[in-house]
Amino acid sequence: MQLLVSPSSIEEARSSLSADIIDVKKPSEGSLGANFPWIIREIKTLAGRKPVSAAIGDNEYKPGTAALSAYGAAHAGADFIKVGLMFDGTDHAREVIGAVTTAVKEEFPHKYVVIAAYADFQRMDTISPLAISPLVADAGADIAMIDTGIKDGKSLFEFMDEEALTRFTEQNRGFGLKTALAGSLRFEDLDALKRIDPEIIGVRGMVCGGDRSATIRAELVEKAMMMLR
Repeated sequence: MQLLVSPSSIEEARSSLSADIIDVKKPSEGSLGANFPWIIREIKTLAGRKPVSAAIGDNEYKPGTAALSAYGAAHAGADFIKVGLMFDGTDHAREVIGAVTTAVKEEFPHKYVVIAAYADFQRMDTISPLAISPLVADAGADIAMIDTGIKDGKSLFEFMDEEALTRFTEQNRGFGLKTALAGSLRFEDLDALKRIDPEIIGVRGMVCGGDRSATIRAELVEKAMMMLR
């Protein structure tokens, strides 16, 4: 299981370098808020050979906008390009997932496309995470992810229990996909996450001392890494 940490600045990225994956986003613009391309480039330079992920936003049903954003993130240096599906409907999701995957894979076939749905989909009227796995696989994307869309301190586990998350993970493996889980995760959730066994867990608040609007602390990143090993 790899640890993905989400800094919002170059300074925070320096505190995140012990993580497995450095994830570039802009928390002030949402759960998967997109940061600037020059920030992605600078963090990629700072990270060296370590993989860098970039969120491209909590996307409405706008396939062209999502595809262009994904293409830009890939060109800026991101190794993982992550899009959130902030809408409902299987047909709409299939179109956006296909557009994003094509935009990245045609030119960068070895980069990873991450498709995220939200654990709190019922309160957001968005697509269920359990519905996206076949769509992600059919498009040729790589990773199906669950995050929380509304960042009000409620954890992933308040919306989906361990059984549902295990089912999602196993479902993804059946389709040849990897799984990423995120959403106000806490240190006390790590034992359950080890049992669920996704390939990636994504954190920010955990390594900011519990408040995602605070600053990432290097010693908490290192603590999380030690607890996962």
